[in-house]
Amino acid sequence: MPDSDPTILRHGELFERVRRVIDLIRPAVQADGGDLELVELTTTGIVRIRFHGACVGCPSSEMTLQMGVERNLRQHIPEVKRVEATP
Repeated sequence: MPDSDPTILRHGELFERVRRVIDLIRPAVQADGGDLELVELTTTGIVRIRFHGACVGCPSSEMTLQMGVERNLRQHIPEVKRVEATP
């Protein structure tokens, strides 16, 4: 998607709130040799992240996505509706 897509948020108060929660989760992911990156947030509440390191191709990455990242984001930020991993 182009940088000018109005449905994608890459800054602003909501984006920063999402980034802060992800930054709190990152140390646990990094402890297992992986990492995650906030790629974008849509205006409809979809957060897209990218896994790095040991998380790439790991069978547990889907569990990390749903039970770790998505659960935490939705608990702290009600505007988040879903979290997706992107390549």
